[in-house]
Amino acid sequence: MHLIVVTPEGELYNEHVDYVVVSSKTLGEFAILDDHAPVISVIDVGYLKLVKGKEVMFTVVINGALEHRDNVVHVLAQEAHVGLNKGSAMEHLNAVRKERLEENRRRTQDFLKAERELKKNIKEAEASKR
Repeated sequence: MHLIVVTPEGELYNEHVDYVVVSSKTLGEFAILDDHAPVISVIDVGYLKLVKGKEVMFTVVINGALEHRDNVVHVLAQEAHVGLNKGSAMEHLNAVRKERLEENRRRTQDFLKAERELKKNIKEAEASKR
């Protein structure tokens, strides 16, 4: 079976796997094996357990949709991160989210500073016209 995981940043995973276990906070857990019936599901907050021989990896997923058809599993996720276990995948996801929040704060502060400066310059320009 083939698994493809895509996020807004691009393709995260595109490889052959033996089977996938899907876990979702609201829908519980189910496995998809070769020749499984077609499935469409959502993954609110959960993970994919990817099994390939003796290798096991996890992909933490936030806000995703899954489709399985013809032994191909497609996952579209708002956010997803791969790890050797659920904990490491979640740690990576949390680190990326923290970094994004800090960047958004910096941008907001820069914007507010530029806005104050612009207002000050407009007042000074109006005062000089008088």
